[in-house]
Amino acid sequence: MFIDKTKLGRKRPLELRNPKHDLHNPKNSVVKMKEGKIQIFNTLYDQYRNLGFSTDLIDKQTDFTIFNLKDVCNERLISSPPSRLNFFVFLFSKDGNASYSIDNYTFETQPGTIYFTNPGHIRSYEWTRIEEVYLITLNESFLKENVHADIFDEFPFLLAETFPGRVVSPEVFAEFERIYLQIYKEYTSSSPFRTKLIANLFVVLLLKIKEYFWLDYNPIYEGNRSSQIVKKFKQLLERHYRDIATGKTDQVYRIQEYADAQSLHPNYLSNVIKTKTGKAIGTWIAEKTIAEAKSLLQHSDLSIKEIAYRLGFTEIAHFSNYFKKHTGVSPASFKKELA
Repeated sequence: MFIDKTKLGRKRPLELRNPKHDLHNPKNSVVKMKEGKIQIFNTLYDQYRNLGFSTDLIDKQTDFTIFNLKDVCNERLISSPPSRLNFFVFLFSKDGNASYSIDNYTFETQPGTIYFTNPGHIRSYEWTRIEEVYLITLNESFLKENVHADIFDEFPFLLAETFPGRVVSPEVFAEFERIYLQIYKEYTSSSPFRTKLIANLFVVLLLKIKEYFWLDYNPIYEGNRSSQIVKKFKQLLERHYRDIATGKTDQVYRIQEYADAQSLHPNYLSNVIKTKTGKAIGTWIAEKTIAEAKSLLQHSDLSIKEIAYRLGFTEIAHFSNYFKKHTGVSPASFKKELA
């Protein structure tokens, strides 16, 4: 595999989405909000535009991005004030140095470092040297729509509260490098199978992370009470909606049920989730409801009426209005686009 590095940063990646991704109405994507002095970004495009960084390699409609940071910063150093980022970040530092913070923890990045973070954390960073550092970002929709609906069951570490970066040997790093460079190659291609190729290669990348990092992972950074509450809530949310999707239960949990599962008062659970993730617990539930609705519309033979009832809506009109409010289109239009 060979990539002409003289062309890096010059080729604008093609849109990485299936036709259904056009259904994401831009008005439903919050560019930034204020959380005290902390800004919240739902996409890397929004964050980089706010910071004044180059966005030439990032399509604002894309659910997945990959590039070399040096091509973005144009050989100047980059830093970011604390921001809450609502997307996954995977970083592979072959040759670069930085200091980065996640919530209350600070880590150093050096050559051979690999790390990832999931949505909802407050992050900041300062790069002192960048030669070859590849960054991958994606959201949950990409994982659920292009990999498989049970992604968090196969790779539970994606829900981990904090994962400190690991410095690996040159031999091990080379294994990851071959995979992410292949992903980059497909990302900048015009193959009709581009999205599927990227999704499958990304699964290989996750398997490598699981092989080298997760089998012996010691969650020393997840010991505080609020972190455990957030982790258990995410796991319960994912498990419950998987049971709904497969028809194992017809009960839809509300805040009270999630609180009861951890023997907590609903107000206390709500405060912890809001403080730690920057999103209200109702928002987490709403986003999961929409994600599962999309998955059922795409992958099941259920009628829209049956999907509405399965997700706890007593009337199909209520479900249609709810879905359209969050996506910009009706369930019928969404399903028609997939045909």
